[in-house]
Amino acid sequence: MPHSTKPETVVHEFILGGQKSGKSRRAEQRAIDWLAAGARARRAVLIATAQAYDDEMQERIVRHQADRAERVPYMRTIEEPIELARAIVTQSTPETLVVVDCLTMWLTNLLMPMSSEDARPVTRTPATHIAMLLVALRDAPGPVVLVGNEIGLGVIPMGRETRAFVDALGRLNQDVAAACGRVTLMAAGLPLSLKAPVA
Repeated sequence: MPHSTKPETVVHEFILGGQKSGKSRRAEQRAIDWLAAGARARRAVLIATAQAYDDEMQERIVRHQADRAERVPYMRTIEEPIELARAIVTQSTPETLVVVDCLTMWLTNLLMPMSSEDARPVTRTPATHIAMLLVALRDAPGPVVLVGNEIGLGVIPMGRETRAFVDALGRLNQDVAAACGRVTLMAAGLPLSLKAPVA
């Protein structure tokens, strides 16, 4: 009787932490490991969500691009500040690991769009975009590694808009963590596993 093999379960990972905690490096290492462990058909794609609204941000993006190209030379980068779900659907295959860096900038683009000629317009509600993201993660045929900030550990912000953003990001982080089989918290470059696949 022929032996049937069960397809490998796709496990998404959510990596979160504070500024300069090692989140992006951890995601890049996942891409390096993915490429090293597989055949030539494997690919890695980074979906970058940041938009350059000033000279400092432009310099930061260029610096990150150069550093990333040196550390993970075979990972392709696409820029998508708004339509994240569509980008995941388009890029995800069983042989492709998709890295999203980062969810916090993406949510900022949705909730606080900058008035700039270069800024991408937001045509759907943030809630719709988030719902679409969760569906895209559920249906993605390949692994997705998402990077996000944990900003709710400090004092309650004074401004109303800032409080609303912290609340919205906290809810987004919870939704994405629930949709991922692995959740890792980064602090000082060290990973702490918050959730891992059941063996």
